[in-house]
Amino acid sequence: MSLLDRFRRTSNVADPLVTALQHALAPDRVRNDGAERSLASHDASVFEGGVSGPVCFPTSTDEVQRITRIAVEHDRGIVPRGAGTGLAGGAIPLGAPIVVSTGKMNRILEVDIENRVAWVQPGVINLDLSRHLRPRGFHFAPDPSSQQVCTLGGNIANNSGGPHCLAYGVTDAHVLAIEVVLPNGDVVLLGGLDPEPGGYDLRGAFVGSEGTLGIATRIAVRLTKNPPAVRTLLLSFAETRDAAQTVSAIIAAGIVPAALEVMDQRMTVAVENYVAAGYPTDAAAVLLAEVEGLPAGVEIEADRIAEIGRANNATGVRQAASDEERALLWKGRKTAFGAVAQVAPDYYLHDTVVPRAALADMLEKIYEICERHDVIVMNVFHAGDGNLHPLLVFDARVEGTLERVHAAGAEIVRASLDAGGVLSGEHGIGVEKQGYMDELFSDADLDHQNRLRQAFDPTCRANPGKVLPMGHSCADIQALRAVPTGVWG
Repeated sequence: MSLLDRFRRTSNVADPLVTALQHALAPDRVRNDGAERSLASHDASVFEGGVSGPVCFPTSTDEVQRITRIAVEHDRGIVPRGAGTGLAGGAIPLGAPIVVSTGKMNRILEVDIENRVAWVQPGVINLDLSRHLRPRGFHFAPDPSSQQVCTLGGNIANNSGGPHCLAYGVTDAHVLAIEVVLPNGDVVLLGGLDPEPGGYDLRGAFVGSEGTLGIATRIAVRLTKNPPAVRTLLLSFAETRDAAQTVSAIIAAGIVPAALEVMDQRMTVAVENYVAAGYPTDAAAVLLAEVEGLPAGVEIEADRIAEIGRANNATGVRQAASDEERALLWKGRKTAFGAVAQVAPDYYLHDTVVPRAALADMLEKIYEICERHDVIVMNVFHAGDGNLHPLLVFDARVEGTLERVHAAGAEIVRASLDAGGVLSGEHGIGVEKQGYMDELFSDADLDHQNRLRQAFDPTCRANPGKVLPMGHSCADIQALRAVPTGVWG
């Protein structure tokens, strides 16, 4: 029998799992064709090896609960998926699990301006929520660079931040309660709207858990009032080190801006060519600084930042003269990752955090590592909290390039740890940083993380193969769970 004949034969065999899912939802919202599974087997990272089972598109908590109970009955893993914008491989399905795409769960359910709370479904796009709230004087503070497409469910999974997390904090600070379907199919509410919810902070444990503790189906988010005044400054420098030292000096002066973002020359040139935002292309680095608050205080802080910049060798200081100019500067920063396509077709965006005092030395180390591995690097990062985002830019079609990129990336991670840093600021661990977990955490640390995971998911069914390294129970159980026969039928 030829391979084509075998494919046709297996394609005509009804899969009991798919049949059960179609009865639970609707046939058109359970996809088991090769094209859909292939799309669901990737995210925005450079990591391959994903194998998706059936892809489901629920619209309610009840439907997610039904899917989860079917996964238990058929002994299959289950992976939640938002917009697929993750950069650490966290949404890549391993071992052909059921993929639960929350894209159709995209309703803003309730907005309570008086109490500054909104209930939303996990598929709501981050920027859409802020656009909905803006006319009423509020917004959702976490603003990842992918906010035009990333979802609130994904923000919760990775505890996402963004440029303005320096002043406002990451997602965890803006989530009050989460309705969750646990891996056994039970529905629970973590957290609450009370000022001091009773019991352990299981909401806090869930935020940043990367889909390994269950699936969020409703989220209560905190609304942030739009600031009465905003000032945005663009400072340019002849040396990248001076930009990094300016950031440390601003914080040391007791100023906590809404944002402090640095881009090096390669990135600035790419951005300027892409959106013509008015960035100086002859500067070695630029610093985008933003302050918010009452008008008088904002003017004082903006003037003080300009003084600090000049004291640290800024070659130019410019303040946005209008809302339109400010929006254009931020458009350049938010579209930076798209701009790198002018340089090469592929990039590997890293995410580590180092102490602010180590920023300047770490940047020089990154340049040295990438030069040694013959890899182009473009730096753009949340300088205020030491969150580095070096982009390793390459063409994957060139033989041997990807190996050099991964080797450079591994050195950057270890150099960040050596500098007293941590593995991730906002992209998560996924599969990317899984192998480094035991370099940051002790065996006792990892054991307690595993115990927490198993308290939510004793059978290790949720997002199998992620976060915990081998040698810890959940990782080992997931590795032993075989890919079901004929999964590509």
